[in-house]
Amino acid sequence: MAKNDDIKVATDDQLATQLSELKREQFNLRFQAATGQLEKPSRVGEVRKTIARIKTAQTQRAAAAKA
Repeated sequence: MAKNDDIKVATDDQLATQLSELKREQFNLRFQAATGQLEKPSRVGEVRKTIARIKTAQTQRAAAAKA
């Protein structure tokens, strides 16, 4: 999974692509949890936290670009 160092060096396009993939995975995990087929429940939290990291990085970059 992407850590802060990986996120910091990634380009904006890479972050956007990774974010869309993670959101798709999050949807699939929610669907699996609802149907009782979730094999690794901790993965849900990992995906949520990584999405938050990416969004934070994008917000910081946008703020830095404005300044």
